[in-house]
Amino acid sequence: MTEFIAEIIGTFILIYLGGGVVAGSLLPHSKSEKSGWIVITLAWGLAVTMAIYAVGNFSGAHINPAVTLGLAAAGEFNEHFKGWEDVPIYCLGQLLGAMIGALMVYFHFLPHWSKTDDKELKLGVFATIPAIRNPFSNLFSEIMGTFILLFLLMAIGSNEFTKGLNPIVVGLLVLVIGLSLGGTTGYAINPARDLGPRIMHFLLPIPNKGTSDWRYSWIPIVGPISGGILGALSYKALFENEISTFFYVDLLFVITCLVIAFIKK
Repeated sequence: MTEFIAEIIGTFILIYLGGGVVAGSLLPHSKSEKSGWIVITLAWGLAVTMAIYAVGNFSGAHINPAVTLGLAAAGEFNEHFKGWEDVPIYCLGQLLGAMIGALMVYFHFLPHWSKTDDKELKLGVFATIPAIRNPFSNLFSEIMGTFILLFLLMAIGSNEFTKGLNPIVVGLLVLVIGLSLGGTTGYAINPARDLGPRIMHFLLPIPNKGTSDWRYSWIPIVGPISGGILGALSYKALFENEISTFFYVDLLFVITCLVIAFIKK
């Protein structure tokens, strides 16, 4: 199996299971309707674990462009992820996998769309929506959520675990990010997780679906990418005494984006 196919499959698993729990919790007449935030965050964490078990041996199971770019910026290459030339392949596979996963969620809950009047609930199955719209706060949440993700992924990678345990630890990391930091924006912390399903929401014939909220869509892309790179490079700087020019460039980019977001508020 190629790394490209592995990333498609891994991200498909992530979105089908993660999007599925959101749909089950939000859409009327589902048996799991109103199951709540704890169930949603737990299922997303388990979805990450299952995706890693499925394709980790084939691509490293990045299943997230922020992870791919963060590891590339930190120079964390291996036999699967060989260098910057692999970044487009990984990211394209992740986006396609997310779109396919969202499509399967659409078909899985097909009768429920016409039974749902709330347009925001329909969009919420596919893409993240902030609890309170505030560009600065929303962007800060996505930057820091993904900063923590990459910083701690690097820390996890520096430890040795019993064989097969690593995917569970990573799933727990995603779970705690969701429980602790996810309530503000729905914690995309993954550009493919938000953009792929948002595109499918735009394309699919969902009854009375309303807007796909493209005005907000830049935040779950820019925030995770910049925050993920900063998290990976901060780990290298603090624990391995390696500070690259890329670190200062990304830090300046993050500060600039936050200042612009604050002004827009």
